[in-house]
Amino acid sequence: MNQGVQKNTLYVGGLAEEVNESILHAAFIPFGDIKDVKTPLDQATQKHRSFGFVTFLEREDAAAAMDNMDGAELYGRVLTVNYALPEKIKGGEQGWAAQPIWADADTWFERQQQEEEMQRLQAENQAAMQEAEELHRKKMAEEREGEKDEDANAKDDPMAKAEAEVLKQNAA
Repeated sequence: MNQGVQKNTLYVGGLAEEVNESILHAAFIPFGDIKDVKTPLDQATQKHRSFGFVTFLEREDAAAAMDNMDGAELYGRVLTVNYALPEKIKGGEQGWAAQPIWADADTWFERQQQEEEMQRLQAENQAAMQEAEELHRKKMAEEREGEKDEDANAKDDPMAKAEAEVLKQNAA
């Protein structure tokens, strides 16, 4: 889980309504230089959603701020401070991903090409099998006709008739 963690951006939860980005900046500036402060707004009320993000220039400053501010009180509310996870964008092959939905378009096309290739190969195999079965049937039919021809030739051949008579006499 820590592989997606942004070590210089902190999630700050439990913010009071009165807290804005400048107050949040002032609360965290003692720990180091701050690159950015964001408090996402609720679209319906246009107020922040009781949490924000503070991005420090240095990872060590973010770690110090997290150690000192997690559980601290700001405007009468206890803060929860953790490393922030990367922003999630809906889409991608795994459902939620930190990439836009069109990012997996290439893999989709590759999968489509692979499926089409598999279907083509299966059709070729099936055609080859049918051809082999047809050849086998023809060969079997020719062999049966050859046996009939041999039987017919044996009836017309005087030597074959003599051999057959001798065999019959020896058997009797």
